[in-house]
Amino acid sequence: MTEIRRRPGDGTGGLRTGAASFDSLREQAVALRREGLSRRQIRDRLAVHNNDILNRLLEGEPPPEWTKRPNAKDALRDRARELRLQGLTYDRIQLELGCSKSSISLWVRDLPKPDRRTPSDQAKIAGRARWEHELTVRDAARQETKQAARAAIGEMTERELFLVGVGLYWAEGGKDKPYARREKVQFTNSDPGMITTFLAWLKLLGTEPERIRYSVTIHESADVPAAERFWADLVGVDRSRFQKTTLKTHNPTTTRKNTGEGYHGCLVVRVLQGADLYRRIEGWWCGIVGAASHLTPRIRT
Repeated sequence: MTEIRRRPGDGTGGLRTGAASFDSLREQAVALRREGLSRRQIRDRLAVHNNDILNRLLEGEPPPEWTKRPNAKDALRDRARELRLQGLTYDRIQLELGCSKSSISLWVRDLPKPDRRTPSDQAKIAGRARWEHELTVRDAARQETKQAARAAIGEMTERELFLVGVGLYWAEGGKDKPYARREKVQFTNSDPGMITTFLAWLKLLGTEPERIRYSVTIHESADVPAAERFWADLVGVDRSRFQKTTLKTHNPTTTRKNTGEGYHGCLVVRVLQGADLYRRIEGWWCGIVGAASHLTPRIRT
């Protein structure tokens, strides 16, 4: 090993920095750095008090994590890098974060430059951003209107539920035809709210639960067991109470929107021995139509 000789008062701890001496000292400095020592600890250990020489000895060696001070701008730097990777320019990043371009340049200089967009592309992007903002505003207004309308309903009386149920059945339920006598109560729908309201109406009429039968009708390509569980949970009965599910033949050439996890098919609700109830429903509906034709509307919409 090359002998290290030091001279007092030269700022290097007396080190004669010849090539061999420097290389030997650098090996020691690097080894200490990799052990996790700070610059001050290495300086004191090797008696090197000249910062320039210490910098040369540690050149290329990163500081240990414990010596790094937290930086208040770390979050800004990370966000700037995210935005740059999304293709934003320095100007856009500056508007987003409110920091200087020089800082942005320093933070993202190692990242690839985004492709330069033509004025036409920029216009399309700006137009899309405006449209997305408009959709957000419209959706907020839409939800506000719905919530206000919902609150306006308030409590429902039994008579109101009775009238709603009659209209509900006549819109969505099975009906008798002159050419085919079908005096039976059968209601089919895919909307859980419609099913819940219809069952509440049947309960209001005093229909015994034992007279009600359920079955599912759904496309064969859907998750049939999941749909059966969904409807059984909704109406609060065991799946064993359900009759055989009706499968609709899947046509691959048809583009259907009612797919995915939210698709549960339709629930069919039947009332056994329902001929008398059906006749009353038809009579009730005719009574509503007659009364409505002589009514002067007073409800504000």
